[in-house]
Amino acid sequence: MLMDRFARRFTYLRLSVTENCNFRCDYCLPNGPDCTSRQAELTVPEIRRLVTAFAELGTRKVRITGGEPCLRKDLLEIIKTVKAVPGIEEVAITTNGYRLQRDLPAWREAGVDAINVSVDSLDPSTFHLVTGQNRLPAILEGIDQAIELGIPKVKVNTVLLRGYNGGALPEFQEFIRQRAVSLRFIELMRTNDNVVYYQRHHISGQSIKEQLLSDAWSLCEKGTTSGPAQEFKHPDYQGKLGLIMPYSRDFCDDCNRLRVSSLGQLYLCLFTEHHQDMRSYLQTDDAEPLKRALQSFVLEKKASHALLDNVSGSTRHLAMIGG
Repeated sequence: MLMDRFARRFTYLRLSVTENCNFRCDYCLPNGPDCTSRQAELTVPEIRRLVTAFAELGTRKVRITGGEPCLRKDLLEIIKTVKAVPGIEEVAITTNGYRLQRDLPAWREAGVDAINVSVDSLDPSTFHLVTGQNRLPAILEGIDQAIELGIPKVKVNTVLLRGYNGGALPEFQEFIRQRAVSLRFIELMRTNDNVVYYQRHHISGQSIKEQLLSDAWSLCEKGTTSGPAQEFKHPDYQGKLGLIMPYSRDFCDDCNRLRVSSLGQLYLCLFTEHHQDMRSYLQTDDAEPLKRALQSFVLEKKASHALLDNVSGSTRHLAMIGG
């Protein structure tokens, strides 16, 4: 079992398969990606060896992230490969939804159990301003398609942005009234390239939490492989509302996830100063050296990030390791 010095067990792997993205979200990649990283992306055999080692150490959930995962031409093979690893119980994918309608049936057949779709506004013009894409209606139709296909977990990610969606809680609540989805508001996080943007647009999720509790929303219990969201339910709504608040004091207390970049680098935290290169361990099917390395690396994980001290580590942008 992967366990750190603070008795936190790591059952959840966030695996980036590319830094490339076809959206230009102004809080992440407003000028587009640096595509040079694509030349050294993890291969499918390397992904199989990586996930196998994690699974043998107790990881049960793998989230495939990017960048935008659908830009990998071998994404279906990646999904099938991860799903086939003994011990992996849930394969999730995070996407901007650009090709959701076209690709979702194939993803489901390949083994996807959960899907997260990024939707930062329900207003088409605001969505276009944030993302640089004019695809909101098709993306919302894709979310409804995911529900109809019976995907067990369908989630929507919304980055809270002052001036864009800070006052749109009623619209988001109406969106989940008749949809069995979990919509999660994510506080904008400071990275090395967005300091000014962060200062201008950051909104705390605490005020939303207080409003939900005052309106008879109740906090849901977390599962062992759940992410960091605090989720709330209400008897009048089919869906749930969640909050991811990395600036809250106790955010890291129940951390259960590790991150691997598309280049095979282990990040013990989204905002760490350092990473461990695991590529050399992925050239053979012998998992034991990698497992020993992982058990050693995880003991270096700190109790908390340092975002409250304005330290965001070496993270250049959120597309680098999937947020």
